Amino acid sequence: MTTAGSQTGYSTGNDLSYQGPDENTSTTTAVGAEPGQGQSRALATFVSSLMFDDIPDEVIARMRTSMLDSIGCCLYGATLPWTRHVSDMVDLEESVKQVSIWGTDRWTSLSNAVLVNSTAGHAFELDDIHKESIIHAGSIATPIVLGYAQLARTGFSPTVGDKKRAKSVSGQDVLTGMVAGYELGTRVGNAATMDLFFRGFHPQGTSGVFVAAACAARMMNLDTEQTLHALGIVGSQAGGLMAAQEGAMVKRFHSGRAAQSGVYSALLAARGFTGIEDVLEAPYGGYLNSYSSKPNYSRLLDGLGVQWETAKVGYKPHACVTSIHSALDAFAHLLQTHSIAPDQIREVRIGVSQMTHTHCAWEYRAQGVTAAQMNLYYGIAVTALDGMAFVAQYDQSRITDPAIMNFIQKIQASVDPEIDAMGPGYRHAARVQIDLTDGRTVHHEILNRRGSPENPLSHDEVVYKFRHVVGGILNSSTIDEYIRLTETIDKAQTVEPLLALLARPL
Repeated sequence: MTTAGSQTGYSTGNDLSYQGPDENTSTTTAVGAEPGQGQSRALATFVSSLMFDDIPDEVIARMRTSMLDSIGCCLYGATLPWTRHVSDMVDLEESVKQVSIWGTDRWTSLSNAVLVNSTAGHAFELDDIHKESIIHAGSIATPIVLGYAQLARTGFSPTVGDKKRAKSVSGQDVLTGMVAGYELGTRVGNAATMDLFFRGFHPQGTSGVFVAAACAARMMNLDTEQTLHALGIVGSQAGGLMAAQEGAMVKRFHSGRAAQSGVYSALLAARGFTGIEDVLEAPYGGYLNSYSSKPNYSRLLDGLGVQWETAKVGYKPHACVTSIHSALDAFAHLLQTHSIAPDQIREVRIGVSQMTHTHCAWEYRAQGVTAAQMNLYYGIAVTALDGMAFVAQYDQSRITDPAIMNFIQKIQASVDPEIDAMGPGYRHAARVQIDLTDGRTVHHEILNRRGSPENPLSHDEVVYKFRHVVGGILNSSTIDEYIRLTETIDKAQTVEPLLALLARPL
């Protein structure tokens, strides 16, 4: 299929300047196939010694944006039924009141709060994504670093269980904690390669636990040995099955459980509890050896401290799985450019990578909101009918809409061998062809999805997204305050004003 020309505002070129050096070969056994020695320890050393002044300005800017984006995801997610189930379960435990459940007037323990808040962050497929590792780090990291900041303000010691002198945590402290988690967790996901996904594991619940443990360890100021053991503990807690994408609420829970496991692991390590000291590179039973048959161990340390994986984080303009965003945008481009109405369409043909086809092109059945958000056919159908695939399009009331079900019958999706041959760096690429009832055929391709490192959303676009995500649950002055506090957080001596906002009932 040939293209119909470039689309204004979209990248269709081959600029991979933000990719890891081995992304296009990371699923082969030729590169980085053998584990090194001391890789887990090197990462633990990086996390424990990371200081704010070590972090480049572009990475700090990305984290300010990620914090706003993640807060929006968490607050909207707090209103959803699957998050409420987790929150109600936590309430019944009547834990010590240390940290707030965001968007409510309820408080619970640190570990239970991150369980709820991180479930909320991943509750509606809006959270940020790191392309190569397939991890949504923001929904894990943001609740953890701000949870520790809230805990510090109470004066409660997470290691000895008694009251110490209360202290304020600065914006630089929480940003440093976030970068530690993003940087370590994404590197683990890079090394696991897409083979982890193809084996049926959800990266959010598996590699995501390392985001959590690194965030928690850095916020607790654990030393290298303690951080190493926190990683060695959390690696045994990794879990999450991709079958959950076809309708189960538990997919959202993978994020919350990863966050809680990271907190528990850091707390245990601080007490002297030991973990697997070579958890990532152990040749038998190590994380990478167990979860991937084709790990690329070299991706763990490639350019550590020089090439920042955190700077490659992207954001979602649609409320659905990232893998179908290029197809949605290419389809929408054709609709808009050629003024096509749904009843003028005879057939839609979509070519995608093997990964996207496996992930999203299964037969759509109305199994729940999760299934709709993960499904290519549903996303194309609502785009045809509504012109977008955002929050309203994934309301429970829409997932059985006869008009959607009827339009889905016009859609065909297949693996495009040319896209697949481009390598993992193009796994989100799509080619869309529309055959019209009047005999015309139009087509368009997008190789780099909007929101990817190669075709990024700007900070202002993420602010626009935030306003629309929380517009129905927050008033305009509160929305403005969230934006102001996150945009200036690296200058804040304390994050207390932000914590106070998060503890307000919606």
